[in-house]
Amino acid sequence: MSDAEIFDKNAVRRHRDRAAGTIHTVLPVLDELADRLLDRLDDTNRRFKTALDLGGRGSIGPKLAARGMTVVSADLSPLLAGRGDLGVAADPEFLPFGAAKFDLIIAHLSLHWVNDLPGALIQLRRSLQPEGLFLASMPALGTLGALRTALLEAEEMLTGAVNPRISPYPDLRDCAGLLQRAGFSLPVADVEDIEFLYANPLALLHELRAAGETNAVLARRRKIPPRALFPTALAALPMREGRYVAKLRMAIMTGWAS
Repeated sequence: MSDAEIFDKNAVRRHRDRAAGTIHTVLPVLDELADRLLDRLDDTNRRFKTALDLGGRGSIGPKLAARGMTVVSADLSPLLAGRGDLGVAADPEFLPFGAAKFDLIIAHLSLHWVNDLPGALIQLRRSLQPEGLFLASMPALGTLGALRTALLEAEEMLTGAVNPRISPYPDLRDCAGLLQRAGFSLPVADVEDIEFLYANPLALLHELRAAGETNAVLARRRKIPPRALFPTALAALPMREGRYVAKLRMAIMTGWAS
């Protein structure tokens, strides 16, 4: 195991395999977030022909195909791959495509489980043709912040210990730097703050599981948590107008291949 490894890749794959049977229940949310990302395509006059949809879980490939592109859809899970013109099971850290294969690569909410993110970004840049566009979204620091705090406080109160239960996310300031480090030109990162309201906070956990977003941190505790942990933590989430609030800080990253 490398010191750089934060995530259990086998667990990530299992979670995404399981999500293949439930992703339809959260696809409207993924679609809405995908539309926010794809709005960036309308900011350029470039017409794209060949696109890689990396980890879009069915929310990106069809939208790109509707724009007239030939789409390869890739995912760490072979059960989630294949939702474009061509499906490929692929690890973002070991991409099989070679150099200059695509003029557009989109990674929608799929890079935050990657251990070697700088290395993956370098491979993605190499897979772009000259003047090709890379467009990505990922959760940034602050995402599920209230839930993270509530879980830590509830577990410490119940057991006297704390365990990582929410994935670490990058700071927005780091995102453009990662693109620049990977060799992208004109790197830009901005953020959209999106709130979700729940009458029953358990629905938040169910949606995360349905999307394949359950805990895959290597240092996670493997034992069954105390029965009171999640009810106690969820009850502490902030509320507005009688509903529980969960926050996604979605970083949107763009960069060009030179």
